Amino acid sequence: MSERTLKKQTPFHAAEILLLSFTHFVHDVYSSFLAPLLPLLLEKLSMSLTQAGFLSAVMQLPALMNPFIGMLADRISLRYFVILAPMMTAIPMSLIGMAPTYSVLLLLLFAAGISVAMFHVPAPVMIARMAGQRTGRGMSFFMTGGELARTVGPLTAVGAVSLFGLEGFWPIMLVGVATSGVLFWKLRKVDLAFHNKKHNTSLAKTVKNTRHVLVPLIFILLARSFMHGSLTAFLPTFIQSQTGNIWQGGIALALFEAAGVVGVLTAGSLSDTLGRRRTLLILLVGAPLFVLLFVFSGGCVRLLSLLGCGFMLLSTTPVMLALVQEHAGDSPATANGIFMMIAFLARSSAVILIGLIADWGGLQTAYLASAVIGLAGIPFILMLPGRIKS
Repeated sequence: MSERTLKKQTPFHAAEILLLSFTHFVHDVYSSFLAPLLPLLLEKLSMSLTQAGFLSAVMQLPALMNPFIGMLADRISLRYFVILAPMMTAIPMSLIGMAPTYSVLLLLLFAAGISVAMFHVPAPVMIARMAGQRTGRGMSFFMTGGELARTVGPLTAVGAVSLFGLEGFWPIMLVGVATSGVLFWKLRKVDLAFHNKKHNTSLAKTVKNTRHVLVPLIFILLARSFMHGSLTAFLPTFIQSQTGNIWQGGIALALFEAAGVVGVLTAGSLSDTLGRRRTLLILLVGAPLFVLLFVFSGGCVRLLSLLGCGFMLLSTTPVMLALVQEHAGDSPATANGIFMMIAFLARSSAVILIGLIADWGGLQTAYLASAVIGLAGIPFILMLPGRIKS
């Protein structure tokens, strides 16, 4: 039975999709702690903005393993990677405030990055399998969990530090540990291997079979990553530099991510009917324009432009994930691993470059540069394949 026929016969498993979406929420609450606490870490460890950008890059470094994790997921069950991920991310991210040196902070973030990679490669493939023909809707639910986490995460981090101090908020790791316990109970008998072992496909063949999608996505992700990285990594630092208030920085990031929640919940389902390519074109034409408006405006207009940035930028991920899964053939986890590696490397490289630009000309200059680079990705959207006929 072909993959496309199997998807037609698969119903939309709402309960299981919601469980994984909630897991995504808990997991990503912890992985979102770095940006809102960055101003305090900058002060504690006397870092430059370039060093701060490198922190995010180190957390993304384990993404180099994503294609190989994907190959493994196409062959054997990775249930324990998914089960343990909330705990294994919660522990190091809850300890970053205690890091006595920059090197220790790098090690904690690298450890968390390994767990992030182990979760984010197999989980979207599970969603695609459980969503049947409504892949876009399934990805929207899953990514809503992640974006909602990045809305709640900054407020959680700032609130915990306000109550317990930068070095004393570590007990909140217990929520992640408990979530892994619940997942073990629910998923301990579930087989998370996605394909029959007879259909093993090499990494090289997977790249060849999906290059018509992956090549334009590389350039789209690079262009998007400058906008995404400048706002997610440095927005609290930018706001605090203007207001002197860490709470306002955390609230701004939370509002940005809240707009993204609405975006991801909308865009995946919209792309099921409107088409992936057309949806991406609308979103990635609008995103640079909102970033430019954010740079040159103030007051209520700046707030509205920030919400527009969140909606347009963050809603692209479920559309791209659905697109990759539709063209993945017999290696959905491997294809997703390659995509996730490209996405994480593009963002981490962009964040380092943004830090360099910010050290040279300020964060406002970095935002302006990111918008101009974002416009350069638009022609590559037109190179993406159109709809797959049923």
